[in-house]
Amino acid sequence: MKRHIPAGLRRALIVAAGASALGLAALPAPAADLASATCSSAKDAVNPPFCKAVRGDRAEGWMAQGRSEVMARNGMVTTSQPLAAQAGLDILKKGGNAVDAAVATAAMLNLVEPMNVGLAGDMFAIIYTAKDHKLHVLNASGMAASGQTLAFMNSHGYKFDPRNDGPGSGMARGVLSVTVPGAAWGWGEVLDKYGTMKFKQVLAPAVQYAEQGFPISERIAFDWHLPKAVNANRAQLENCCTELDPDSVATWYIDGKQPKAGQIYKNPDLAKTFRILQEKGRDGFYKGPVAEAVVKKVRSLGGTMTVEDLANYKGEWVEPVMSDYHGYTLVELPPPSQGFAANEMLNILSACTDKVYPGQTLASMGPVDPRYWHMLIEAKALAYADLNRFNGDPNANPGLLTKVKELISMAHAQELCAKISPTKAMNLHPTNGVGDGDTIVLSTADRWGNMVSWVNSNYANFGSGITVPGYGFILHNRGALFTLDPNSPNVIAPHKRPYNTLAAAFVMQGGRFDGQLMALQLMGGDMQSQGHGQVMVNMVDLGANVQAASDMARFHHYQTRNIVDLESEAFKAVGAQLQAMGHKVRSVDGGEMGGYQAILMTPDPKEPLPSQSKTSTQPVNGTYRAGTDHRKDGISVGW
Repeated sequence: MKRHIPAGLRRALIVAAGASALGLAALPAPAADLASATCSSAKDAVNPPFCKAVRGDRAEGWMAQGRSEVMARNGMVTTSQPLAAQAGLDILKKGGNAVDAAVATAAMLNLVEPMNVGLAGDMFAIIYTAKDHKLHVLNASGMAASGQTLAFMNSHGYKFDPRNDGPGSGMARGVLSVTVPGAAWGWGEVLDKYGTMKFKQVLAPAVQYAEQGFPISERIAFDWHLPKAVNANRAQLENCCTELDPDSVATWYIDGKQPKAGQIYKNPDLAKTFRILQEKGRDGFYKGPVAEAVVKKVRSLGGTMTVEDLANYKGEWVEPVMSDYHGYTLVELPPPSQGFAANEMLNILSACTDKVYPGQTLASMGPVDPRYWHMLIEAKALAYADLNRFNGDPNANPGLLTKVKELISMAHAQELCAKISPTKAMNLHPTNGVGDGDTIVLSTADRWGNMVSWVNSNYANFGSGITVPGYGFILHNRGALFTLDPNSPNVIAPHKRPYNTLAAAFVMQGGRFDGQLMALQLMGGDMQSQGHGQVMVNMVDLGANVQAASDMARFHHYQTRNIVDLESEAFKAVGAQLQAMGHKVRSVDGGEMGGYQAILMTPDPKEPLPSQSKTSTQPVNGTYRAGTDHRKDGISVGW
């Protein structure tokens, strides 16, 4: 019987035989491990030769665009990790709606991107329900524990410094930065009100991967490092964080070491927690053994949280903040979210560009003109000055929501125009406050026209750095954004929500629900609102598509230090001119620019409206287009 040898193998055997016949040495081993072919920016790193290659060209469109828009009609998910996006898409294919898919995606991200998101963090969402053409806005952010008073913080060495008047208490990590988690409550709330599935179905993908393991993706591996979170002398909370939390090391590291890209990671303890939620719903987190374990861990480190704090937690449905920008309505989260700064930033650009540079628009100047970047940076700085002065918990600050309406008015924007010089940067007063943060964002859409804009976060990388043993989740550190100024609207107090960097946005064409609709987010601490503003300019003023809007260079302005980070190619074009205008500009890579996700719905007037019946197989009456950030590991998927 003649044995079949594949052609490729046959050629390899012939080559090897020829080499042997000629007396040559055996073929050499491969020069590199293909699985480790990555580039490092470190000066002492040994990079493979491909790191010197130049980028290839597209066949059409904008050459710098990283990939094409992803388009579909039956449903869409876009987020920062492919397995998470696929988990949400699988739910859509099984008949779930956009809300079901959002929770499934967020739960998977808790596993595969754990430094940025978890069920013990904060969560906000804007949900568009196509059946009644309404927006529903949920605030499921955490509150300070019952004993977290200003006097308590002062007694442990944390005192107000009048030279630093922005948000931020100084307790960046550790137990005193932990607020009562809100995300698990929010996941259950959106499923109960607008979902069609329960935790049993939507948590199933995350449970399976947590038990069986998954390979850690490239950018996430780079971010996967634990912060110091505890003190050897736990009574001295003012010295906070000198050591890693042993429970965190046991949970998040592999053999005690930070994992690398491609390593298989499992979290059976998180799978156990998710199974509890599948059986008992969100009460399984806020009452019973899980809640008791949270309190035990917090109290052992000197925190004040009680089981009553957890059992009594509730988020709230709130009204959005809305403003117009050149015919498009930008919908943002209300305080304590920083979202309204994006509305104010765009208003300033709309009101002031022609006054500062007569006869010019952002489009006529464009992103190779330093005046374009100067306008964006100055508008952002003015908006964030108001944000840091006034933002806080509306429930603790009567009149704040009325004040926000004033801040996002065109009249207020016009008053600020005089503060922008055409040739000189503003001289801002440096303050303590918000900088980088670590978050996930995601968008989902279904065949019935429902759309979700979602943001979920632990705040900083791995949050407080404290893990609840036996349950596989990190406690977030959003309490770090309280201030210790007794006269501030954001001063710490029990059961109060802190200033929150999280922002999710929604866009409507002409303020209507029968035109284009877009779920839009851009994560990354104080980058979020300024990122929303930049993406809106990219699309509305410059005409970018939903993918190109992300691929374009961005800036990140740190209000606290008045420093502007500008991505390298933009810095080459305009960095020197901006420095000459007085901007403290530096060239950076994309790691400072957050991560963008968006889904745009473009209706087709010739298509019939889809049936709202759960059994309908009719696709949406138009096309979903999605974009995802090349700076992350993400992907957009649809069907």
